[in-house]
Amino acid sequence: MEETFLIVGLGNPGKEYANTRHNIGFMTIDRLAKYFGFEWLVNNKFTTHLAKGDKNGKNILLTKPQKYMNLSGKTVAPLAGYYKIHAKRVMVIVDDLDLPLGSLRMRPDGGNGGHRGLESISECLGTSSFPRLRIGIGRPEQKQEVSGFVLGQFNQDEVDRVERVIETASNQISCWINQGLQVAMNNYNGDLFPKK
Repeated sequence: MEETFLIVGLGNPGKEYANTRHNIGFMTIDRLAKYFGFEWLVNNKFTTHLAKGDKNGKNILLTKPQKYMNLSGKTVAPLAGYYKIHAKRVMVIVDDLDLPLGSLRMRPDGGNGGHRGLESISECLGTSSFPRLRIGIGRPEQKQEVSGFVLGQFNQDEVDRVERVIETASNQISCWINQGLQVAMNNYNGDLFPKK
C-alpha cells in the first residue's frame, strides 16, 4: 500500500495576508506544489486548498487551511482522519519568530512555542508528536510590535533571502518524504546565512 503524506502550510487566508512573514508556510507549500506539478483545488468539505498526487510511489497531499491560523487544527485533524494518515506523516510548515530569517529547523515533534497554529493542530490531533518545519522569520526591532511585524511584508533587502529559504525548505520537505526525517534534518537544519 502506498504511504500517504500530508504536508500543511500554515498561513492566514486573504489577499491582505499574502506574502507576509506569518504566511511563509503558505509561500513554501505553494513552491512545493509547483515543484511536484500539483494543481490547487478549493476543497469546501475541509475548508482548505488541496493539491495532491503521486511521486516516487508516495501519495502526497498538500494543504493550505482556509480557516484562520489559530483554527488550523479544525482542517488538519479531519483531513488526516479521512485519509487515514498517521500523525508521524503529517508535516506542518510554520513561521518562527525565535529563529533568524534563513534558519530552518525540522523536528519530529515538540512544543508549540506559543504558535497558535501549532497549538490548534496539537489540540485537534490529540498529540504534539507530529513533525514540523520551523522557518525563521526573525524578531522585530525593539520599537515594533510583534503582531505588526509578523503580519507585515518582508523588506526589499530580504526578498532574495526569502526566495532561497523557500527553495531550501521545499527541498528539505522532499528529502523528508523520500529519505526520512533524520536525513532531512541532518542535511538541511541550520542557518543558510550564518553570521561571519
